[in-house]
Amino acid sequence: MTPWQLLGTADIPNNGGTLRLAQRDKEFSISLQGVRGELMNSRMHSSELALADLGCAPIANTENAAVLVGGMGMGFTLAAALKATTESTKVIVAELVPEVIEWNKGPLGECAGFPLNNPRTLVHLGDVAELFQDQKPAFNAILLDVDNGPEGFTRADNTSLYSLDSLHAIRSTLHKGGVLAVWSAWHDPAFTTQLKKAKFKVDVKTVRAHKGKGSKHTIYLAAKG
Repeated sequence: MTPWQLLGTADIPNNGGTLRLAQRDKEFSISLQGVRGELMNSRMHSSELALADLGCAPIANTENAAVLVGGMGMGFTLAAALKATTESTKVIVAELVPEVIEWNKGPLGECAGFPLNNPRTLVHLGDVAELFQDQKPAFNAILLDVDNGPEGFTRADNTSLYSLDSLHAIRSTLHKGGVLAVWSAWHDPAFTTQLKKAKFKVDVKTVRAHKGKGSKHTIYLAAKG
């Protein structure tokens, strides 16, 4: 079997740990150094595609829309959001770790078809929460995959992103009829309740990690009425 080759490392701000990008043949893996291990693998990305497909479905035919993708990852959600929306739609991807953007400009980008090269793509280098501070309608859909779920996993700071105050701020940045979609490695009924407290209409979908098989992941769909 071909051994893994380490392509790069990156420190997550605020002592969040160290990310490692590795390649084996045409397979890529991003892991968190230490006991937490692999965070994502290029062979298993069906639920990342579903995040965009489900989150963008209500605005698929909306002209001049704006979609925010929180977390670059391996680019699958960004690529799917570009595909699921009109040619007049701008898709902003927010990524905290600069190296992850650079990895996706290099060999890793081939996995998702180099979506960063699409002229409709804009990059916000920094915390996605910065884009919710104005609390003014700016987005038609917000797709969040910044961690393994509503609770901070790789970064404890991520927990605050899903606090009630933050969810109210997120809702304020959505246009009427807009959707917040959140990817999670598991289902947490308490988060459904939290979304409802923030005055979202909530639907919860279960999707598979890899083409109808593999681990079951959860997509929370929270609509602004």
